Amino acid sequence: MIGRLLARVPGAAELDVFGLLPTGDPSYDVRGKVAMVTGAGKGIGFELAKILVARGASVALVDVDEYGIDYATRALGERTFPVVADVRDRAGMRDAVDRVVERFGQLDVVVANAGVVPAMSTLRVLDGADFDRVIGINLTGVFNTVRPALDHIVAAKGHVVVVSSGAALTPGPTGSPYMISKVAVEQLGRALRIELSAAGASAGVAYFGVVETTMTSDALDDDELGGQLAELLPWPLNVRISPAQAATTIADGIARRAPRTFAPKGWQPYALLRGLVNVALDSRLANDSRIHDLVREVERRAGA
Repeated sequence: MIGRLLARVPGAAELDVFGLLPTGDPSYDVRGKVAMVTGAGKGIGFELAKILVARGASVALVDVDEYGIDYATRALGERTFPVVADVRDRAGMRDAVDRVVERFGQLDVVVANAGVVPAMSTLRVLDGADFDRVIGINLTGVFNTVRPALDHIVAAKGHVVVVSSGAALTPGPTGSPYMISKVAVEQLGRALRIELSAAGASAGVAYFGVVETTMTSDALDDDELGGQLAELLPWPLNVRISPAQAATTIADGIARRAPRTFAPKGWQPYALLRGLVNVALDSRLANDSRIHDLVREVERRAGA
């Protein structure tokens, strides 16, 4: 009954986080297509490239880490193309796109995946250079990746994915540059989806919780204060997934031109209800003595 009512509401399928409606999404087969993935030397990017190659795509592997890209290229085989580039370098990313198109003759899919986290800090003691680094890679780097590819995406009626985060939906004490960057990437992806629809192309935003990567280990597991923060995270913030799980979510989203994908699934209702949930969550965290102690310790470690 609810499903039949929702089906009459324009746009309801995109709010159907509880699976009450059939998806009806258009299929998009990557076989024979060319994809470009940033941050492809390891983690989510490498796992995604592996899946796309297995599904018949050719994949340009873009990363600032030359050794990581060399390993990925040898591991994934002849349908890959290594490109060493820093997503913060706008001219360099234009050249990267040109090289990919020169190599394969087309570009159908772009996944802006490269990202970093800052050292734990409050805004009061945050090093401005660390803020600039995070914004430069996580936000400006997404623009630098996507912008030079868009003419090719439009010509191919292809698909773009920008990797945001569950962090875009939540408050971010002691890690605000990451949250700020991911909120902005979310808005970039939403705008891009609407703009590309006029040309028959598409775009989606990927949201992840905590993914078990080297970046996560460095930030949460190998740092004493990061470990304390991890212990304070409520559901679904405390649910971890593997890079392969995250990559599969992106690949499956590309296959149906999904406007948004979530992993783990608990982030879906959170995203829908965040306007209400975050009012309560902000209040809870602002009055939590454990958060106060953590903030004081982070600032003490920074020498404030």
